[in-house]
Amino acid sequence: MSQLKGVIAPFTTPFKESGDIDLNLVPTQVDWLIANGVHGLAAGGSTGEGHALNRDEYRALMAKTADAIAGRVPLVAGIIANSTAEVAARGDLVKDLGVAALQVTPPSYLFRPDDDAMVQHFRDIHAACGVPILIYNVVPWCYLAPDLLLRIMDEVPGVMGVKQSAGDMKLFADLIRRAKPENLIFSAVDALLFSSYQLGAPGAIAAILTAAPGPSVRLWDAVAAGDLETARDLHERLMPVWDAIGVDNMPSLCKYAQSLQGLNTGLARKPTSPARDDQKAQVRAALAGLGLIDGA
Repeated sequence: MSQLKGVIAPFTTPFKESGDIDLNLVPTQVDWLIANGVHGLAAGGSTGEGHALNRDEYRALMAKTADAIAGRVPLVAGIIANSTAEVAARGDLVKDLGVAALQVTPPSYLFRPDDDAMVQHFRDIHAACGVPILIYNVVPWCYLAPDLLLRIMDEVPGVMGVKQSAGDMKLFADLIRRAKPENLIFSAVDALLFSSYQLGAPGAIAAILTAAPGPSVRLWDAVAAGDLETARDLHERLMPVWDAIGVDNMPSLCKYAQSLQGLNTGLARKPTSPARDDQKAQVRAALAGLGLIDGA
């Protein structure tokens, strides 16, 4: 986990018209993101439609990704599942690939475990597969408060950090302030990465990093260098990208943004809807504002 830092792009999973994964498109996306300077990659998360993958597809995607990365940057394996056993099984499937961490959501269905059960959930997962865990705090009806997140990190040594999402900067600020130095609190608050870095985030794992990796890396670099004028300018020009893609069919829009920059990313898996014409226009305008495509 100590190698996880900076811009970790949660890349998109390419699907064919038939709905099958197009694994042949994975290496080109990996190379494109690394060429744009990202410091790590995350596969199988929400941007990567991990919730829509069965076990065989999940293993195949992770293996293809690890092979394409070839040790150049760390790989985070996302897992979105509702039972302790299923999460542990998927973690066990990828532990031989050298993944840096598992990015694990709390149960994503309606029923919420109590706090003791939540602690045990993460304890059992780590005991079963032995891979470090980042809690992906994104599920609205299973949103974990700072007290519980801090308790889990204290009581379960295998839980090394949190990916804080859902736009709650107060919760993010509380976590950063109260966490131990070894706890890694990554930001997934796409529209406020500038503020997250200033608060001390060791990095980010967020869809905007995949839709516009080059400017996102420059934002990270500018904050690290103390060049806040450049960082603020990039922040303001990245905001329209999140406005354009941060909606219910985000995987489709993120893929469309990548396609405008010359990358073949395939389709989103049904029932995620394709990008509408008005949404495409908004994405094009946002990328033009960053100089990534011709504004004409």
